[in-house]
Amino acid sequence: MYSQVALWSLFERTDRKCDEALATPLSHAAFTSSSVYSGGYGAGYAKLNRRGGAGGWSPVDADRYQWLQVDLGTRKQVTSIATQGRYSSSDWTTQYRLLYSDTGRNWRPYLQDGNIWAFSGNSNSESVVRHDLQHAVIARYVRIIPLEWSQEGRIGLRVEIYGCSYWSDVISFDGQGVISYRFKMKKMKILKDVISLKFRTTASDGVLIHGEGQQGDYISLELKRSKLLLMINLGSNQYGSILGHTSVTSGSLLDDDHWHAVIIERYRRNVNFTLDRHTQHFRTNGEFDHLDLDYEISFGGMPVSAKPSSGGRENFVGCMEGITYNGDNITNLVKRKKVDTSSFRNLTFSCSETQSFPVFFNATSFLHLPGLQDSDTLSVSLSFRTWNPSGLLLYTALADGVVEVGLTEGKVTVYINVTQKKNTRIDISSGSGLNDGQWHSVYLHALENYAMLTIDGDEASTVRTVIPIQIRTGGQYYFGGYFLRTNTPPAQRSFQGCMQLIHVDDQLADLPAVEKGNTGTFENVSLDMCAIIDRCVPNHCEHGGRCSQTWDTFSCSCNGTGYTGSTCHTSVYEQSCEEYKHLGKTSGTYWIDPDGSGPVSPFKVNCNMTEDMVWTTVRNNLSPQTPVSGSDLEGKAVLKLNYNMSTEQVTAITSSAQYCEQHVAYACRMSRLLNTPEGSPFTWWVGRANERHHYWGGSGPGIQKCACGIERNCTDPKYYCNCDADQTREDSGLLVYKDHLPVTQVVVGDTGRSGSEAKLTVGPLRCQGDGNYWNAASFNTPASYLHFPTFQGDTSADISFYFKTSSSYGVFLENLGNADFIRLELKAAAVVSFSFDVGNGLVELTVRSSTPLNDDQWHRVVAERNVKEAVLQLDGQYKEVRPAPPQGHTRLELYSQLYVGASGGQRGFLGCIRALKMNGVTLDLEERATVTPGVKPGCSGHCTSYGQHCRNGGKCMEKYNGYSCDCTLTAYDGPFCTEDVGGFFESGTLVRYDFLPEGGLPAMANVKSLSPLLPMEGNLTQEELVFSFSTSNAPSILVYISSRTQDYLAVVLRHNGTLQIRYRLGGLREPYTIDLDHRNMANGQPHHVNISRQERNIRLQLDHYPAVSYTLPDGSDTQFNLVKTIFLGKVFETGQIDPVLIEKYNTPGFVGCLSRVQFNNVAPLKAALRSGIVAPVTTHGILVESNCGASPLTISPMAAANDPWSSSQPIYCAGPLMFLKDLFLMMSFVLAGIIAVVIFTILCTLVFLVRHMFRHKGSYHTNEAKGAESADCADAAIIVNDPAFTETIDESKKEWFI
Repeated sequence: MYSQVALWSLFERTDRKCDEALATPLSHAAFTSSSVYSGGYGAGYAKLNRRGGAGGWSPVDADRYQWLQVDLGTRKQVTSIATQGRYSSSDWTTQYRLLYSDTGRNWRPYLQDGNIWAFSGNSNSESVVRHDLQHAVIARYVRIIPLEWSQEGRIGLRVEIYGCSYWSDVISFDGQGVISYRFKMKKMKILKDVISLKFRTTASDGVLIHGEGQQGDYISLELKRSKLLLMINLGSNQYGSILGHTSVTSGSLLDDDHWHAVIIERYRRNVNFTLDRHTQHFRTNGEFDHLDLDYEISFGGMPVSAKPSSGGRENFVGCMEGITYNGDNITNLVKRKKVDTSSFRNLTFSCSETQSFPVFFNATSFLHLPGLQDSDTLSVSLSFRTWNPSGLLLYTALADGVVEVGLTEGKVTVYINVTQKKNTRIDISSGSGLNDGQWHSVYLHALENYAMLTIDGDEASTVRTVIPIQIRTGGQYYFGGYFLRTNTPPAQRSFQGCMQLIHVDDQLADLPAVEKGNTGTFENVSLDMCAIIDRCVPNHCEHGGRCSQTWDTFSCSCNGTGYTGSTCHTSVYEQSCEEYKHLGKTSGTYWIDPDGSGPVSPFKVNCNMTEDMVWTTVRNNLSPQTPVSGSDLEGKAVLKLNYNMSTEQVTAITSSAQYCEQHVAYACRMSRLLNTPEGSPFTWWVGRANERHHYWGGSGPGIQKCACGIERNCTDPKYYCNCDADQTREDSGLLVYKDHLPVTQVVVGDTGRSGSEAKLTVGPLRCQGDGNYWNAASFNTPASYLHFPTFQGDTSADISFYFKTSSSYGVFLENLGNADFIRLELKAAAVVSFSFDVGNGLVELTVRSSTPLNDDQWHRVVAERNVKEAVLQLDGQYKEVRPAPPQGHTRLELYSQLYVGASGGQRGFLGCIRALKMNGVTLDLEERATVTPGVKPGCSGHCTSYGQHCRNGGKCMEKYNGYSCDCTLTAYDGPFCTEDVGGFFESGTLVRYDFLPEGGLPAMANVKSLSPLLPMEGNLTQEELVFSFSTSNAPSILVYISSRTQDYLAVVLRHNGTLQIRYRLGGLREPYTIDLDHRNMANGQPHHVNISRQERNIRLQLDHYPAVSYTLPDGSDTQFNLVKTIFLGKVFETGQIDPVLIEKYNTPGFVGCLSRVQFNNVAPLKAALRSGIVAPVTTHGILVESNCGASPLTISPMAAANDPWSSSQPIYCAGPLMFLKDLFLMMSFVLAGIIAVVIFTILCTLVFLVRHMFRHKGSYHTNEAKGAESADCADAAIIVNDPAFTETIDESKKEWFI
């Protein structure tokens, strides 16, 4: 939408490098530690490269409770840290954590990549290991916690801290005082803003910034439940149609009493909202650009002048520093008393130290505190925060029983178990959703006969209960964990989170004394620190995925997003209709996601796959022939079109399409269109980029003409549009300049005159072709490569592409950084590898195919890496998933160019790569290949991988950007040769296909011109005949194949509806017949027949039943001599013909449906029905295209009531009794028999009317087909009389019986 780079520089950067040694100049007293091994091992000797004392610091004990602390004197900006072991010893630290603080209290761990970071240390005593911090920290105190140390010795440490001085004015806010910064003018109309500040607080709510104007504009920044809420309104209109309110939240756990930095940058409606280095980019709602504020903007709360509707919000309590507003240093102005601070009771320029002393627990921690023993009252309170739904808060043993306080499914539960009265157990619970990361207080008070539990000090949450027991305290309290053996162990052993303000017996626990070892004990806890981390901020769940977390990890719910994966990164939909086609899908409505994992969300389109090219259609809300009415103040009517998708979604379609079009039509009556030839246009349309266009359909950009003006056939040649002649006309045509499409608005300007009328039609946007899907490059040498800009995949990256090769190895792509890298390669003939390093060491995923990949066929590779896992998938079935380490680097930092093919001495790739997409962006391989030696655009050989999609004998044809299926020599149509071609035969209809005779073509009046590719049929020793049919009439001839001799092949239906195959090849006195007597096939159901012969062996398969083999007698010839003609439906032949065929089966002819007819490589019925096919075929009678005989039965015929084909049986002209019977069966559950007779009478009347209302003109008739005059029913009459009739039979029948 707009650049993610900052809109302008917030501060003027200086060239001064912040890299001064901060620790070395300090005195020994600035270094303190948890303990000292002996005098010469003191903390003051822990300076880098110094050899004083024992050469560094070492503590008494070697455990994780030891620390070395440096007081920098004042707050400093810390950028790096370096460590050494103790000089000339076996003591060093191999891993450590870094804590920092302003006050020496409330320590904050250094975080990196969403985790408490553990720095790698030293492996000997002398080498220096330095780490530059990923982000600088501001602190006075720095503390180092050794985690691992030398196996040969003990903890040893010398340290240097690098950075520079830091200074900033601090203001303390007490909840009463508000800084009001008055403008120099009463009203400010602001186009751009830069506001920055840092804040620190323990409060979860409070207003930080507020400014508003009388017109309803405002800007407000406040804390709500420890999150920042930014609200901006640049203006709403009085009608409410423009709503400018915009709100964005950021951050979490901001009441941690640590400094947080905020920057708000706004330019017009574009806003960058940055909190602690995490930036959100958004655009404000509405249509206005200026922020109109009155008088002032306030910091720390609501100003006195605020509107009453703005009330009810708490002022800020805490500290702020570095407040700047559009270049003015507000904190400095406050200090110089240049700003109104009269609301402050006591204005101070320092930040008071917090009194809280938090305790941080992990899964193995506990804190043990003493209390009163043998008291009859138990009183404990504490505050906690956690993400885990369950955990142990408190466990204490009574003199006779136990008390356990814990979290269970987000609510506080109390179990009191006293054994003095038969194991009495009391359960109390209160609260809900308390594992939300916020601070929550718990107060438990129990004494004889009474117990009370209160959550968050809310009286409404208080639960009181009567307990029939006597409390006697044991005096020992365990917080956060209990791991000792006991007869009554707690339901939960541990707690992960933070606690503070712990009270035992109504006394605040002295936790600093616990830290010093003066009272109580603890294990594996971190005192004076709350290191809770919100793993859902920033949210790694993409595309609207919902983030949930526990203490250790987070998870994403992708339900309803259209995406999948551990971070909802991968789209579940294909990128285009083209992809759906090559998955074998048919025409319909589909969800597509053109940019995959990119920001454009999935959307619905209509995919038309009936043609060679796939059409993607997006409809709008404008009805055809919409009357233009109404006008604005300028006398123009504005019609806005809605496509139910965003501009970005439409752009995704048109940018990848090879061709787009949109039909527009303007029907006019005294309503001029473009006002040609030289006038200013009355009408224009607005396209995708919100630009006006003054050309109409059939013309092009920059040409103020309509289609008739381009073709020079306008009604009045003086004008370039028909409507400009001011008459009743129409201008229509296609808009084809895809960068302007779709039409989003049409402005019509000449409808205000008396008698003026206009009707507008804007058709759907139609696009074909997917340039991204077929974008390919061929790598011809091992050293050839393409290079692209550096891949930006910091925390989430996906790569997908197709490849084909005959080589057994080669690098697909590679991108390098200083240490990081990412690489995909073919490592062996059946192995694909995905390797990368984000700073945690090499990670390599491999998948192995069960078949070789160097088979010169297309294979698809999909690789993904995110903060949760890495995934590699091959051909949609071979997959490896590798979880990311629980702690480690997550950002992939790359600097070199992206190389596709050979790179850096790697083994290059030989072959083709296609549809290379990285993070939703398709790389234009073809464009780069045109200017790169050794690489060619495009790739041939698509048929090796996709040829199997061409079915039923279709031939795969290579194309530059794909392939197509040639169905010429099949009985099928469609993009994959899967669509049946069939026809409905009336009584007397026949199709005749003549093979090439020796003397040329016969003289036939309506024969189609002969294709030069037509095969010459001669003497056959093998043939195959395949067809489908459905009929209810018998007897009839289905197929008859004649010859110039007496040889023939015939398939007939006998009088009883059974099938007979007759072969006469000579040598026998009578034809060889195969009778299938087991069932009636003239039952109106579709049937499929496949007859193949190999010399004497005949194989017959009917429907989906097992094939049956037959053998010609020994005396039969094996050659089918001089094949002459194929007849379908009826024989109309001169010469000697088997009299049995003519006498028994040829009259009145086949009535029903034939489809899929193919004899060897000849499809006679398809040739008769397709005008584009040139073949020696003639048609007698009426033949209507229909696929009603296409689908064979898979089981024996069903009853008509249950037969799915019964609603689409072939239309044939049955007698009145048959027709009445069928109608009665269809209507029996609805109408009585008498009503059926009435309906039949009405239908016969309609037959008579239709026959006289419609006259069939120009049809070819034989002596056997008399047309409408011989039709026996209404449907046949309609077909005969309407030459434009193209409906399928089932559709016709549905219309007839409505």
